[in-house]
Amino acid sequence: MRPREGGGLKNTLATSSRFLNLSSDFEFAGWGTFSKLKLTGEDHRAGDERLQHLRGAGLLGQFTGAALSGNAVLGSVFYALPAVVAVCGVYSPISLFAATLTPFLWRPIMEELASALPISGAPYSYILNVSRKSLALLGAALLLLDFAATAVVSAATASSYLAGEVALPFPPFVGAALVLVIFALVSLTGLKESARIAFVVLAFHVATMTALGVASSVHWARTGNAQLRQNWRDGQPPSHAAIVRQLFNGFCLGMLGLTGIECTPSYIGRIKPGRFPPVLRNLHLPTIVLNTLMIALVLATVPLEQVLGGANVLSVLAQISAGPWLRKWIVVDAAVVLCGGVLTGILSATELFSQLAYDRVVPQVFLRVLPVSGAPYVSVLVFTGMSGVLYASTGASLAIVSKMFSLVWLTVMALFPLALLLLRFNRGRMPRARTAPMGCVVLALVLTPVVFAGNVAIDPSTAGYFAAYLIGVLVVFAATQNQVHLLRAVYWAYDQYPARSKMWGAALVGVIARLKRQPVCILVRTDEINHLLHMLLYVRENEETSCVKVVHFCDAESGVPSELEANAKILDEAFPEITIDLIIVQGLFSPSNVAALAHRLQIPPSLMFMSCPGPRFTYPIAEFGARVISL
Repeated sequence: MRPREGGGLKNTLATSSRFLNLSSDFEFAGWGTFSKLKLTGEDHRAGDERLQHLRGAGLLGQFTGAALSGNAVLGSVFYALPAVVAVCGVYSPISLFAATLTPFLWRPIMEELASALPISGAPYSYILNVSRKSLALLGAALLLLDFAATAVVSAATASSYLAGEVALPFPPFVGAALVLVIFALVSLTGLKESARIAFVVLAFHVATMTALGVASSVHWARTGNAQLRQNWRDGQPPSHAAIVRQLFNGFCLGMLGLTGIECTPSYIGRIKPGRFPPVLRNLHLPTIVLNTLMIALVLATVPLEQVLGGANVLSVLAQISAGPWLRKWIVVDAAVVLCGGVLTGILSATELFSQLAYDRVVPQVFLRVLPVSGAPYVSVLVFTGMSGVLYASTGASLAIVSKMFSLVWLTVMALFPLALLLLRFNRGRMPRARTAPMGCVVLALVLTPVVFAGNVAIDPSTAGYFAAYLIGVLVVFAATQNQVHLLRAVYWAYDQYPARSKMWGAALVGVIARLKRQPVCILVRTDEINHLLHMLLYVRENEETSCVKVVHFCDAESGVPSELEANAKILDEAFPEITIDLIIVQGLFSPSNVAALAHRLQIPPSLMFMSCPGPRFTYPIAEFGARVISL
């Protein structure tokens, strides 16, 4: 019988346990309770502080917002151009121009997703709110690899660029490792608000590229087309089929010139409302001009054998066009903007680790910060170590990491149209300000596997590296996400051993019980048992917990739905492994009240779940911080 005062244990003698030496009570989480709650002034103050911090974070405009990822996007010209020329030759301008047009497909997709879910951490956060957590973790693993590849490629390119200009006292791979370590130390100083610094670096890079473009254009006008005609003759493939293949391979590798644009939605919560479309525009349009113009100027000025010989092509272009002073300027710009890409990768990864820690995917130790700077030192150190392992496992080969980077980037970009389709199907009621044409969604989904296959065909070994790293990260995420299941399996194996230690068994049971007691919160607006059941099934399949708090906000006029308490008791009876507490909160369902409730229950908003809001919903979904788990 259920005790009137709540709590107590249910008689489970009729149900057997799989554990030989534990009572059946081990499988029973305990009876749920029913309570009414009134939020205090302290709760409201804590909730208002959270909302003010959240609203105050959106300070980035269209230029400062573009600068954070702009260094990675526009800085990719230093490693994208040599990779494309190596496989495409004199047809590189055509391939690069076609590749830089593809964001016209992704921009409306990203804009619709951002208008529906203006929350940071995309595309992991998008998929988390529209589908299962396991699929979202795949997105998180790909994002983590993308950030690591960004840092490694930027560091290795900066080191190799310097090695090509001056005699370094150490090999280039040592220089890349030093760059990673130095900027890990810089990030530990707490320089997280780096939008203005990134803007200054980007402005310097744009000024440098403008100077190089003007000087090279003037030189081209003075010398004429002789070098261009010579390169055209020397670089002609033997057949029309070879030309088509070169164009396709150049298009596939030309996607490297767009890497970094996928990072923009990951910090959309810091961008001012309505500024995200201009941010994407400010990233995309300069990329078209920069990549296409620079490769055309290179082919019109630099001999083809020198371009294909592995030299720093932009430095050579500067030397020929204006002399040593411009070449030194280009080298300084390459080092600065590429090192900015390293810092962008580290900071993006720390933000992702923090979100994963709040969602209980990785241990809470990732939330620990240094007392003075406030930097998440565990995240920084783990990510730097991961980047070092990635670089070392490829034999310190920049070519392999760059090609693998293109595979990771393509897979991450495929998650955006996938997330939009899932949003429209699973959360179709969610309000949004923009709608992408279905043709863009379909073309983006078709284009990514084609380009992915093209990159694999260029170098099949990169697919092995990509698969190995992805599987490794997914295994770690799966282990941390299923700690209770793994520990239960360990205890079962221990339970079969005759000479077992009671101390070890008690310790394992204690750890399992502690992990299962971590609560989550379901915010409900109705008493329909099918709706409550679907939300509870989501929690059981995606979260490791035996404590669920079902919360309903009500005021004096609406009252409590008539069947809510009875249906909560039915579900509490139906799921003995979960304790279901029903809490009635006095007040309206609003972001401030939800934030106050999070403070009162000591449950982070990321572990509060709600149903999809409709078109007439008056509050911004991002201010709740809750996960949308049902239609």
